[in-house]
Amino acid sequence: MFNCYIKLFKQSVTMLHRSHSSNSSSRHSSFGNGSFGKSNFGRSRNNHFSRAVAQKPAFGQSGSRGGRSNFSRSAKKSTLDINAFINKATVKSFTTPFSPKCQFTDFGLDKDLNEIIIKKGYTSPTPIQDQAIPLIMAGKDVVGMANTGTGKTAAFLLPLIHKINHKRNERVLILTPTRELAAQINQEFKSFAYKFEMHSVVCVGGANITPQIRELRFHHQFVIGTPGRVLDLMKRGVLRLDDVKTIVLDEADCMLDMGFIRDMRFVMSKMPKLRQTLFFSATMSSAINNLINEFLHEPVTVTVGTQNPPTNIEQDVVELRGRARVDVLHDLLQDPTYKKVLVFGRTKHGVEKLSKTLSARGIKVESIHGNKSHGGRQRSLKQFKDGLVQVLVATDVAARGLDISNVSHVINYELPESREDYIHRIGRTGRGLELGKALTFVS
Repeated sequence: MFNCYIKLFKQSVTMLHRSHSSNSSSRHSSFGNGSFGKSNFGRSRNNHFSRAVAQKPAFGQSGSRGGRSNFSRSAKKSTLDINAFINKATVKSFTTPFSPKCQFTDFGLDKDLNEIIIKKGYTSPTPIQDQAIPLIMAGKDVVGMANTGTGKTAAFLLPLIHKINHKRNERVLILTPTRELAAQINQEFKSFAYKFEMHSVVCVGGANITPQIRELRFHHQFVIGTPGRVLDLMKRGVLRLDDVKTIVLDEADCMLDMGFIRDMRFVMSKMPKLRQTLFFSATMSSAINNLINEFLHEPVTVTVGTQNPPTNIEQDVVELRGRARVDVLHDLLQDPTYKKVLVFGRTKHGVEKLSKTLSARGIKVESIHGNKSHGGRQRSLKQFKDGLVQVLVATDVAARGLDISNVSHVINYELPESREDYIHRIGRTGRGLELGKALTFVS
C-alpha cells in the first residue's frame, strides 16, 4: 500500500512541475490535494540556515570535528520518498472552530468527574471525545482512528472511570506498546480518578517485576501495561482476567508493528467472551482491519482527522551537501528558536551515540531507546518535558504515542522506514492548534 502512495506522490510532483513550470517562486502546497512544490531549503538566498548549511566548510571531510557519523550503518535502508512531504510551509489557517455536539455535562458522567474535568481546565470535548465518549458509555465496541494529541486518552478514561465507579466488581485492562505511554496513561488516570478510591497497577517490561506482582495482590481496578509483561504476569498466575470486562488496545497499529500480535491474542483469549473492546490506532491497514474483525463485536468506528501530516506543521529538508550530519545538527541547535527539539534516529546504538556526541559538544541532551532501563527512560523524558534539556534523541518505538507539549522542532536525523512512521514522528510538534516545524536530513 505504501508503494501506491509513493506512486501517487511522484505523479503529483510531475503534474505540478508541468503546470507550474513558469512559476518557480511558489513555496506553498496542499498535501491533501496531492500537489507538491520543490523545496528551496538549502538553496534559497533568503533562508538563514540554507546559507549556513551550504556555505560553511565541510568539517566532516576535514576531520576537524570528529568526521562523519556512523549513525545509520546498522539500520535498514528507508523506502520513504521524502519528496512526497517536503515544502508544506503552511501558515496558520483560520478554519471554523470545532463545535462539539455535546458538552462534558451532557455525557452523563458522575458529578465528581465533571468537577474534576472543570478543575483540569477542560472546556469543551475534542472531536474524538465528542464522538467516542457517548458510544463507550453505551457499552459499544469502538474503533477510534486518531493521532496522539487529540484528547484520545481522556476519551476512553473518562467513561471507563464512570463505568467502574458503578460496577466495582469489574476491572479494566489497557494495553500499550511502550512503557512511556503506559506511564503517561497512568498519570492521566490518577488525575481523573483521585476522588473515586480507584487504584491502578502499571505492568511494563524493563522494570522490576517484583513490585508489580506485589501491587497486583492489592485491590485495584485498572491494569495498564505492555503486552509482553502482561503475558508474563498471566503465565505466572499473578494476573487473572476473569473479571476484566473491558480492554483498551491503545496504539494498536504500533503493537502490531512491534510483533505483539500473539501476545494480544493470548490475552484476549483469557478474557470473558462478553466484554467491551476499545481499539485505538493512528493508521488503518489490511492487518489492522483483520485485528478489528478478530477482536471486536459490531464495532462503531470514529475517525478524527486523516492519515496525512497535519497542515499546521511546516515541513522541509536539510541538504547535507557533503557535511557530516552531526555537524549540521549541531549548527542548527545554535539557533535560539530551537528551544525544545526532538531528534529521531533509527537504531538504539545510534541514538545513544548521537546523544553522547551532542553532550560532548555542550548541548543539553537526553535520549530514550530500548536499551535504557525503564527508570532511565522516565528520567530522560521528564527532563525534556520540564525543559531542563534542549534536545531529546529518540527511536521511533520509544517515542510512540508520547504527548509532549511545546516541542518547537522535530528533526529526522535519519529517514523513517515508512510513511506512517514519518507522520508519527512529526506529529510530536504542532500539537493541537499550535504551529510546528519538522526538518528531514537528506544526503
